Amino acid sequence: MEVRTEIEIAAPAAEVWRVLTDFAGYGEWNPFITAIAGDLREGQTLRIAVSLPEGRDLTLRPRVLRCAEQEELRWRGHFLFPGLLDGEHFFRLIEHTPGQTRFVHGENFGGVLLRLAGNSLNRAARGFVYMNEALKRRVEG
Repeated sequence: MEVRTEIEIAAPAAEVWRVLTDFAGYGEWNPFITAIAGDLREGQTLRIAVSLPEGRDLTLRPRVLRCAEQEELRWRGHFLFPGLLDGEHFFRLIEHTPGQTRFVHGENFGGVLLRLAGNSLNRAARGFVYMNEALKRRVEG
């Protein structure tokens, strides 16, 4: 199951990427992913703090699958162990005209608990939107 959101940001992809990968600044602007620590390289494990809207805070330890500067950041994590509830999170940046970037943010979910995770997935989807709007304000501001 894919949850996908998009927003237009009036800035070049390089500027969106700079803010997106400035993990030290997340606590200042990001209401959904409040902190990220780790080495942003493919194959490395990150430590991510997530605050679900109207939900609880989570700490995730996903592995970076793809880090293509100014194009895509993607990681994959699991709840407890692989196959239970898996998520492949992605951010894509598409600069379709100079100074205008479409930010695509989502996650592909799978696993045996997927059917039971409805409320959490709805909260996560709202969190994606909240993050997108905050990223737009931060980049354009």
